Amino acid sequence: MSTASQVATHLPPADPAHPADPAHPAVGAATSLLDSYTPGDHFLATPGRTLLAHGAARQVPHDARPLDERVNATLAEAGAAGQESPVVIGAIPFDHEAPAALSVPAALRIAPPLASDPLIALPAEMTGSAHWRIRPVPEPGVYGASVAAAVERMWRGEFSKVVLARTLELTSAAPLDLPGMLQRLARRDPAGHTFALPTGPGRTLIGASPELLVSRQGKQVIANPLAGSTPRSTDLAEDVRRAAALLESAKDLHEHAVVVDAVHQALAPHCTELTVPARPTLIRTATMWHLSTTVTGTLASPDISALTLACALHPTPAVCGTPTTTARRVIAETEPFDRGYFTGMVGWGDARGDGEWVVTIRCAEAEERTLRLYAGAGIVAASVPEAETAETAAKFRTFLSAVGAEL
Repeated sequence: MSTASQVATHLPPADPAHPADPAHPAVGAATSLLDSYTPGDHFLATPGRTLLAHGAARQVPHDARPLDERVNATLAEAGAAGQESPVVIGAIPFDHEAPAALSVPAALRIAPPLASDPLIALPAEMTGSAHWRIRPVPEPGVYGASVAAAVERMWRGEFSKVVLARTLELTSAAPLDLPGMLQRLARRDPAGHTFALPTGPGRTLIGASPELLVSRQGKQVIANPLAGSTPRSTDLAEDVRRAAALLESAKDLHEHAVVVDAVHQALAPHCTELTVPARPTLIRTATMWHLSTTVTGTLASPDISALTLACALHPTPAVCGTPTTTARRVIAETEPFDRGYFTGMVGWGDARGDGEWVVTIRCAEAEERTLRLYAGAGIVAASVPEAETAETAAKFRTFLSAVGAEL
């Protein structure tokens, strides 16, 4: 039996709410995969498992068929060719019509989640150049003006929400240290979703997302939409005050409710049972507080894959806006760049339909000596340009800290 099929038949639990038993952690199993990553590999760590893939036995083709059909066909072909328990892994862009970077790896190693490995608490070394040339696209003032223009259009009734993003282009005189960046991202938020995935020759999508779009294990479905955010503070009392204020913010609660309702509406046709909590809770990353709701359900049919559900959900109002068609048009008119894989999806899926798909945020696209960082904010009628610009700056900090750069 091949290495890939050996590990693929012993997947750890896929449920983010029930990771490996913390009382019996597998010391070094997950961090050894993190330490083994080299550029060109597929690395994905979730609250359910850690995956490291090498090579590509098969690429998912780009054609007129729906994405989930192409993935299912590729997995079936891999199985028919003798690959036992094949898995697809990779990245899907914000624009579903654009080519995805998905493949069935030639070799796959799987371990328990990083958060269950005590060695993840060891600090990562800061290696490589800390000297960066930083260019914002657009400039913060231009971004703020775009927010103000969107708010004005909302007051005229054209749409109710749009997510507007901006980027930072970082250029280094030295080659990029992708393994070092990945180490620092993973060790800073080991309970999140950390990834480094090739998206083309010499290109890597790297990041640490807090947001699970959807997971499926058997008939169990979990979605964890996040919407409504505030930057954290290094002062404990102020940090607690900000968290409490976020839970009472009418603007953020409304923004969150719109996203949760959209997730509910997208999942309901596929489920016999669906549980949606009445009020959100809070989750935190190293830099942000987010309003969070965990939606759980039972599938009506075992034929509905995690990727099918992800495609039904994406893009949620948390990364696009509402109405979706109008928000997409406003994004295209306003943002002076192509989002690429930002606010798309990264994840894995198997031939049984199980899988985990994560919203691609807190990320950067790396190529040669250049990083392009992305951050967005949900704009509603009550938005203030200065506050939304500050929110995106806070979101940039996740990645800036991983490369030793400052705005």
